[in-house]
Amino acid sequence: MKKIILFLAFLSVGLPSFSQDDPFKELDLEVPVEKVKAGFKTTRVMNGHSFENVAKGVLDFKINHRFGTLNGGFYDLFGLDQAYQKMSFDYGVTDRFMVGVGRASFGKVYDAFGKYKILWQTSDNKMPVSLLYYTSINVKTLKWQDPNRENYFPSRLAFTHQLILGRKFNENFSMQLSPTLVHRNLVATKAEKNDVFALGFSGRQKLSNRLAFTWEYFLVPKGQLASNFKNSLSLGFDIETGGHVFQVHFTNSTSMVDQGFICETTNSWGNGGVHFGFNVSRVFNVGR
Repeated sequence: MKKIILFLAFLSVGLPSFSQDDPFKELDLEVPVEKVKAGFKTTRVMNGHSFENVAKGVLDFKINHRFGTLNGGFYDLFGLDQAYQKMSFDYGVTDRFMVGVGRASFGKVYDAFGKYKILWQTSDNKMPVSLLYYTSINVKTLKWQDPNRENYFPSRLAFTHQLILGRKFNENFSMQLSPTLVHRNLVATKAEKNDVFALGFSGRQKLSNRLAFTWEYFLVPKGQLASNFKNSLSLGFDIETGGHVFQVHFTNSTSMVDQGFICETTNSWGNGGVHFGFNVSRVFNVGR
């Protein structure tokens, strides 16, 4: 009797199952869609922001350093006798939303910003681009130098609103456009506009696993700023060294905050009014 029971049990296990829960039925698996990352190696191209964010719970400590202009000649050691710095902290609240604060020595400017990724490029190209909204507030704390004007705190403020539209075309090349509005509460002359519109062009060309060439240009249509204003142009290289990203660059902008390099650049590449500088980025995981 026991042998018959064992035989029937074996036979029932061996028979194929035709229920809807058949484990041998071919599964229709969907390949997960990946979000495209590392179009730029940091959240900055050089002066301006890139379409990258730090991840949730990541703190990015940045040190920006800029020397004087090359046309200072040998007397100023081609600008190395002068130096301006900016230190900042960026933090990823979520993978899409980040905030940051910083302080720049040129103009003694404090700034704070928020940046949100509205659209995220995907590997299947159903979303072909990334789109971000960036906004910042800056305050100059330099001693008041105009005796003909009252020293009101709102006069020291400037605000920036920017859309960043970018795409990583392949593993080696990325590009972005950045339509920008800068509002300055106080301007130097009546000829200047309080609201300044600009368009940024930025790109990255990878040269090797750890080296990339980057460029950045902000075009400000004429009639908005002083006659001696020059558009900001920056060229540089990103060098990735493990946990650090080291950026070396040349730029005609002295300021490292939004309203400064977009609206207040007066140096020219044509006469050697170019600064050598570098940015260092170091990230820390401080969240879970």
